[in-house]
Amino acid sequence: MSTDYQTGREGEFTYRGHTLDELRDLELDEVAELLPARQRRSIRRGLTAQQEKLVETAGEREPEGTANDPIRTHLRDMPVLPAFVGLTFAVYDGHEFERVEVEPEMLGHYLGEFVLTRTSVEHGQAGIGATRSSKFVPLK
Repeated sequence: MSTDYQTGREGEFTYRGHTLDELRDLELDEVAELLPARQRRSIRRGLTAQQEKLVETAGEREPEGTANDPIRTHLRDMPVLPAFVGLTFAVYDGHEFERVEVEPEMLGHYLGEFVLTRTSVEHGQAGIGATRSSKFVPLK
C-alpha cells in the first residue's frame, strides 16, 4: 500500500507533491482535486452549513496554543483539510467528546476515523452461584 504523503529530503511534509504551506494557500476546490474520490465528491456536492462553519472556525484559529481550547464538533464526516493541521478538535463519539490533534498525515481522512465509537467489552468471570451449575461445584 502506497501513501500519498512523504517526508522530503529536509524532513518537510508533502502531500501529493505539495508542501503544507502550499496546500494552505490553495482554494477548497483545488484542495479537493488532491483528495481521494469519496472526500472529493463530498466537497464538490457542497459542504453543509455546519461544515462550512467548522472550516470558518478553523481558519480563524492559530495552529499553536490551541491544546487547551479544542474546537468541539459532532461532524465525524468532515474531511481533514489543510486548514485543520495543527489544531485540536473534540469530536463526539456518541457518548463524550474525544480530543484529536490533527497532524499532516491525517489529510484526506475523516475526523470520525480517529475517534472510535465502540469500545471492547471485557466481561468478568462468573462467581459461585452465578449460574445454576456452579451451585454444585465442590469447594473442598
